[in-house]
Amino acid sequence: MTDAVRCPCLSGDVFDSCCGPLLRGAPAPTAERLMRSRFTAFTLDDAAHLLRTWHPTTRPRGIDFDPALRWRRLVIIDRVAGGPFDDEGVVEFEAHWRQGAERGFLHERSRFAREERQWYYVDGDVR
Repeated sequence: MTDAVRCPCLSGDVFDSCCGPLLRGAPAPTAERLMRSRFTAFTLDDAAHLLRTWHPTTRPRGIDFDPALRWRRLVIIDRVAGGPFDDEGVVEFEAHWRQGAERGFLHERSRFAREERQWYYVDGDVR
């Protein structure tokens, strides 16, 4: 991705100023920014970022991507805490997808934890 390309998380910013640094290893300042970078990682099949930012207590051994599934749009619905000085946060979102002619979305309320200045995805309730 080039720096002039809009970020897949639809923040309105360009990739290199938004999720790009996080996918390259920079820490997320907030739970929402981590959520956005994880959505972007799903659009790019970036398993390394997803596993690195998944809390060790709930992290799977690996991630299998479906090559026919394309994540298209992220809508943040709600956030609770998750700021730069918080230790926990919640981000509710809808992640819209397309698989061939079929379309749908995943609605999840995700929990995040910050440990040693690093945000991690813990788990989520799918609605």
